[in-house]
Amino acid sequence: MIKDLPREKSDIVSIIDENGNLREGAEVDLPKENLIEIYKWLKLVREFDRKAIKLQRQGRIGVYASLEGQEAAQVGSAYALEKEDMMFPTYRDHGAYFVHGMPLICKFRFLKGLDGLIAPEGVNVFPITVPIATHIPHAVGYSFSITRKKQNRIAIAYFGDGATSEGDFHEGLNIAGIFKSPAIFFCQNNQYAISVPLQKQTASRSISEKAKAYGIEGIQVDGNDVLAVYNVVKYAREKAITGKGPTLIEALTYRVNSHTTADDHTRYRSQEEVSNWKKRDPIRRYELLLERLHLIDEKKKREIEDSILEIISCAVEELKGMEPPDPLEMFSHCYQEKTSDIRKQAEYLLELLGDE
Repeated sequence: MIKDLPREKSDIVSIIDENGNLREGAEVDLPKENLIEIYKWLKLVREFDRKAIKLQRQGRIGVYASLEGQEAAQVGSAYALEKEDMMFPTYRDHGAYFVHGMPLICKFRFLKGLDGLIAPEGVNVFPITVPIATHIPHAVGYSFSITRKKQNRIAIAYFGDGATSEGDFHEGLNIAGIFKSPAIFFCQNNQYAISVPLQKQTASRSISEKAKAYGIEGIQVDGNDVLAVYNVVKYAREKAITGKGPTLIEALTYRVNSHTTADDHTRYRSQEEVSNWKKRDPIRRYELLLERLHLIDEKKKREIEDSILEIISCAVEELKGMEPPDPLEMFSHCYQEKTSDIRKQAEYLLELLGDE
C-alpha cells in the first residue's frame, strides 16, 4: 500500500534521502538488472538534454525545453508503466518519452521541424502537446475507450504545475473522477510556470490536494527520488486497472536550466535557489545508492557513459543526413479529407514555391 511507503515529511513519499541512503523502513525490491537499467536511462536522458542544448545553440535544431533536474520524475514514472499504456507527453517530457519506447531520432526530427510526432508501430505515445494542459482531456477521452473495450491498460498525462491553472486540468480531472477513469495525472511541479513561481499560481497548500475536489486520490512524491516515483506510479497504475479510479500525482522537482533556450531564468530566480536545488541532484542521489549496494563502480560508470554517448552520437549523425520534408505535406494531416480552405492554402503555397 502507498500509505506504507516512507515519507520525507508528513505527506511526501520518499525512499532515498539526498545522500543516497534508504530512509527508515524503505526497501529496494527491484532486481539488480532493473536498478542498473534505471540508472542507464537517467544518464541517457541527461546527456541527451545537454546535447540538445548544444545543437540548439549551433542552430541545428529549434527552441528546446530542457529537463535537467527532472530526470528521476520522468524515468521513474515511465519505468513503472507497461508497454500497452498510452502516454500523453508535453514538450518537456523527453525522458518519459524515451523510456516508453520512442527513439531518440524522433525527438531530434521534431526539434528540427521535420516530423517525429508519429510513434513507431507498437509504441503507445500520443503526439507531443505544446499548448498547456490541452492533452489532459485527450487522456481522459482515451481512458473512456479503455473502459468500454475492457482493456488492461491505462492512460497517463504528463504536465507541469502551470497546467493546473488551466481549465482543461479541472475539466479533465472532474470527468475522470466521475467515471473512475483508468488514468494517472502526473504533475511535475518544477516550481515555475516559465517565470511564475508556484505561490503566485495557487493558494492551495499543494497541487496534490486539489484531487479532493474531484473525489480522487492525490499523492505528493519526492520527484528527485527515482524509486519513490516508480513505486507511487506502480501503485496508481494497479489502482487504475482494477477499477479504483484515477490518481493525481505531484512530483516535487526543479528544472535547473531556463524554461527553454529562448528564456533567461536569471531574470526571475536567484543563483542561490538554483544552487540549493542542484545539491538535490536526482542522478547523483541514485548513483550513491547504487554504489552503496555495490552495483556500480567507476569502471561500470565509464562503460555506461561511453555507451550512452555512442547512442546519442548515432542519433545526431542520422539527423544530419535527413532532408527537409516537402512543405506541402503540412496540409496532408489536418483532416481526413482536405477542406476547401486547406486546398486553397496548399495551392497558394505551391504558387509561392513556384515563384522562387
